[in-house]
Amino acid sequence: MKNFRLKSVLVVLFGLIFFVSCNNDDDKSPVTETVKSALATEVKGPATGKVNTELSFDVTFVPETACGEFSKFTEAAIGSVKGLQVEVKYPSQVCTMQVPAPKTAVYKFKSVAKGTFEIKFKKSETEFIIQKVVISE
Repeated sequence: MKNFRLKSVLVVLFGLIFFVSCNNDDDKSPVTETVKSALATEVKGPATGKVNTELSFDVTFVPETACGEFSKFTEAAIGSVKGLQVEVKYPSQVCTMQVPAPKTAVYKFKSVAKGTFEIKFKKSETEFIIQKVVISE
């Protein structure tokens, strides 16, 4: 009886070890993406707006490869002039679609005060595309 009980315990332990060792949840490698900035080629949007009203601007950019997708807008500077730039994320896998097409991202702008504002998007290493917006009451 002791021999049977010992064999049963060993079989159960062996089974548990087998199932735990075959679990591959921890073997998944994290998906990594590369994030790079892209230059704006065109900005379209309204020239006027009202206080506390959200305005949408279509910002066109060309990613390095066709697999690049818009990530976010970040701050950029050329000398002491500050503006915005487009960040694009690229998958870590090899991209088979090599010819990039222009893509568009929407930038939202809302002002709590009236006045004339310049929204600048990085066009090259030395210049911005400037979109002027007049906000009234």
